[in-house]
Amino acid sequence: MEHWLVVALIILLVLLDLAIRAFSLVYVPIDRKPQTATGWLLAIFLIPYIGFILFLVLGSTKLPRSRREKQTEINRYILEQTEGIERVRRDHPWPAWLESITRLNRQLGAMPLVGGNQAELYPHYDDAFAEMTHAVDEARRFVHVEFYIASLDDTTRPFFESLARAQARGVTVRFLMDHWASRSYPYFKDTLAFLDAAGIEWHLMLPLLPMEGKFQRPDLRNHRKILVVDGSVAFTGSQNLIDRSYDTKTNIQRGLRWRDLFARFEGPVVAGINALFVTDWYSETDELLLRESDPVHRADRQDSLDCQVVPSGPGFDGENNLRLFNALLYSAQERVSITSPYFVPDDSMLYAITTTAQRGVEVELFVGEIGDHAMTWHAQRSYYEGLLRAGVKIWLYRAPTVLHAKHFTIDDDVAVIGSSNMDMRSFTLNLEISVMVRGKSFVDALRDVQDDYRAASRELTLDEWLTRPRRSRVFDNVARLTAALQ
Repeated sequence: MEHWLVVALIILLVLLDLAIRAFSLVYVPIDRKPQTATGWLLAIFLIPYIGFILFLVLGSTKLPRSRREKQTEINRYILEQTEGIERVRRDHPWPAWLESITRLNRQLGAMPLVGGNQAELYPHYDDAFAEMTHAVDEARRFVHVEFYIASLDDTTRPFFESLARAQARGVTVRFLMDHWASRSYPYFKDTLAFLDAAGIEWHLMLPLLPMEGKFQRPDLRNHRKILVVDGSVAFTGSQNLIDRSYDTKTNIQRGLRWRDLFARFEGPVVAGINALFVTDWYSETDELLLRESDPVHRADRQDSLDCQVVPSGPGFDGENNLRLFNALLYSAQERVSITSPYFVPDDSMLYAITTTAQRGVEVELFVGEIGDHAMTWHAQRSYYEGLLRAGVKIWLYRAPTVLHAKHFTIDDDVAVIGSSNMDMRSFTLNLEISVMVRGKSFVDALRDVQDDYRAASRELTLDEWLTRPRRSRVFDNVARLTAALQ
């Protein structure tokens, strides 16, 4: 009798295995990119039960329906809050291709191109925190803080104390941080305790709290970094609210220090950046904030900038950041400079970059000599040979600094800065902010930053890359197979 039970169990498992494979072949490719579908099918076929369970938990890139409905509703709010369209300078050198890209961005993310803006770059970690702290100390009405990672440590304490002072003098301070990212760092509980003691209202973004009915795909994350003060000043970029070492013993022992880039904006674009905070606040609290800032009226300077905020993430139907990046790459005529710490492009972006280089445009890519995420770093390296053969110059920022900035420039006309990496995670799984800026003064300033990167980097050549150890090639290529799932 026991023998027949064993045989029956084996037959049942075989049938279940075949059923999983057959179902996966039909269902997994639906509405998924071939790269992503192939990655999931590979996982399911190699480890059928575990792979299939992981697919059920992680396979959907969509936020819950209620959150997507809020995004649709907030898009109408964004349109109502928009001003500065009439201040766009369509003067020389207005690129012929820019009009269609601004229409694309408007169609995808609701935000228009607005003129009359000013911006300043902060390429050094401490300077960015000092300027943000100063801005909060000047606040009179409200402060909106939103960071992927937020941690109260010795480096960030002056900023947190400025928030407490603002709250104490009657300024409304609202604070958002990504739940899963922030809880991974040592001072998470201390950070929440400080905010509570200061009387600051805080909420976790995309919380994973199943006992409270708050759950979605665990690796959908809010990766934005935003600070808005009184609706007149906004900051965004790549820098998280944490020490340059990220407060981990391993990083400190290895001497790792992050290098980031933050930008300070004034003008009508601030309302667009604040609208993203309002969106995320509404998603987490069900509170739709009324407009808290008066229109920004100031005489346009000769070097004023045209800016367009491009939100992206699983709350939108399309991959807004990927479409913007690809459109800009195909529009470039002379020069493209890209900085991305995690460079794991999908097929469309890989073709856009290599095609741009092959048609004679000077293309350079700044990445780190070392990385902090092993699988992503190895997957990134698997693309180097194809890029080098296409004529892309690759600059490796020397260790032990981890180059974490995220920006790129197109010709002498347009730049993009924000929180988005050029990888499949940022395109499909993370909520991101990108700001497209038209203005030679801003592009020149960003080029100065890139010149500093180049001075601290070494150029990777194809000859050098082809002689790397065989084991490195194996690791890189295996990691690439999982790129669409990272």
